[in-house]
Amino acid sequence: MAGRVLLVGAGPGDPELLTLKAVRAIGAADWLLVDDLVDERVLAHARSDARVVRVGKRGGCRSTPQAFITRLMIRLARRGHVVARVKGGDPFMFGRGGEELAALQAAGIPGEIVPGVTAGTAAPAALGIPVTHRGLARGAIFVTGHGAGGEAPDWERLAGCGLTLVIYMGLARLAEIVPRLRAGGLPADTPAAVIARATLPDERAMLTTLGDLPVAAAGVAGPAILVVGEVVRLADRARVPGRVAEAA
Repeated sequence: MAGRVLLVGAGPGDPELLTLKAVRAIGAADWLLVDDLVDERVLAHARSDARVVRVGKRGGCRSTPQAFITRLMIRLARRGHVVARVKGGDPFMFGRGGEELAALQAAGIPGEIVPGVTAGTAAPAALGIPVTHRGLARGAIFVTGHGAGGEAPDWERLAGCGLTLVIYMGLARLAEIVPRLRAGGLPADTPAAVIARATLPDERAMLTTLGDLPVAAAGVAGPAILVVGEVVRLADRARVPGRVAEAA
């Protein structure tokens, strides 16, 4: 019996934001390889006989090596199992889904992509912040603050693009990111937000400015999304009462 691998996006946190296709994929799996950012309640859709393997990967923490995860997916699929590789957000948005799909293709293993809601849009939306808005932002750029091999985005160039900046994994590098955006021409009073644990009951969100972003984010634990741009002014505090605080 031929096995297969499902690369499943579990959404930003709230299990109600799972797609119907993700629910079906999780329920079909014999084995689930689950990332650390996946809410535990998502696994309620798994079969009672399904095997769950935690393969957490968090910046600054002990993580499961990617090579081990890839080998395990391939080995289980070759044994005829249906494997769900369950990731937070969308598997193709900073989730290494492209790398895993390429490895499956090279091994001759059928792979299926189940897209998910990414935190880059869900976190701002939960606060009433549209990442694009006519007259304010004609587009948005999704960028990671955590560059592989020490590489970093060209923050100065991004500062002049006129688009909303949505930054994943940027908390630990704010001391570098903010000065470089300022050097690229973004004013210190540019609206900004930091949103941690988006869509979950313990979500934390701070509305601030680019210049005050490092202070506002101090003490905030990841995972977090940073949003920089005029669209942050549109945040609807009434939409998420008790979760939004104005930075001093």
